[in-house]
Amino acid sequence: MKIVRGIAKVLVALLAAAGIALGFVYWHTGRIFAERIVVAEPALPIPADAPALSHGAHVALTHGCADCHDADLGGKVIVDAFPIGRIAGPNLTRGKGGIGRVFDARSAELAIRHGLGPDGRPLLFMPSHDYSGLSDADTADLIAYIAARPPVDREVPPPLAGPLARVLFLLDRMPLIEALQIDQHAAHRSDIEAAPTVEYGAYLAMSACGGCHGEHFSGGRVPGTPPSFPAAQNLTPDPVTGIGKWSKADFHTALRQGRRPDGSTLDPFMPWPALAQMTDLELDALWAYLQTLPPRPQGQR
Repeated sequence: MKIVRGIAKVLVALLAAAGIALGFVYWHTGRIFAERIVVAEPALPIPADAPALSHGAHVALTHGCADCHDADLGGKVIVDAFPIGRIAGPNLTRGKGGIGRVFDARSAELAIRHGLGPDGRPLLFMPSHDYSGLSDADTADLIAYIAARPPVDREVPPPLAGPLARVLFLLDRMPLIEALQIDQHAAHRSDIEAAPTVEYGAYLAMSACGGCHGEHFSGGRVPGTPPSFPAAQNLTPDPVTGIGKWSKADFHTALRQGRRPDGSTLDPFMPWPALAQMTDLELDALWAYLQTLPPRPQGQR
């Protein structure tokens, strides 16, 4: 009986310690989530002409907006699993349950390029670091397209950070709020010429590739994903683990058809169907930029 009582005391002590640690995690992350970041920028003028709406649709399609917000931008739940929490893209339209009913152009720009809500608080799971470098012109066209979408009546539960997500966030292993990774006061370029150049390729790569393939585009484990998720492809010209032996035609085929030079298919986690909507000019620009990267082993970030 003494042994049983001793084990019980140890278990109680461990549970108490775990409870205290978890309480600290929620308290600390709660303080971070509640912080307000002030961004003093004028609201973008939003166009309403057909070319702007068409280009905004192209930006939305090729930058993966539908991956989180669904094809109709009515929002969806992507993951809802304890202890990670709930990853959900809100309804962006003006329908019932949609934030388009209350979001203005200023609020939309804060969310897209800054990862902030209208009140300045950071948004959970919003990959704004990828979009922080979008030009004023591309951002304005994207906002115009979103605002013009037909209303969708759909109630989507809000994102929720579970205990594991909060712990990983504090350990810098999960990008729970990307607003903290953005230079919130950096100047935004007004526009950029769409041409098959290294400069335009770098611009596209930041928003289309960097989130999964890393700052140096060498791929590897995507931060915050479960162990079952595949590693991202090394996009540097490394001849062993990268695309050093690929041709430009191979690159086009991979993004147009989801097939590598050896005939194997890309993992469904790779959003190549969205990137397949890029123009030949955009793919040429991406290829030109990736060829300038120094070769790195896979995962060397």
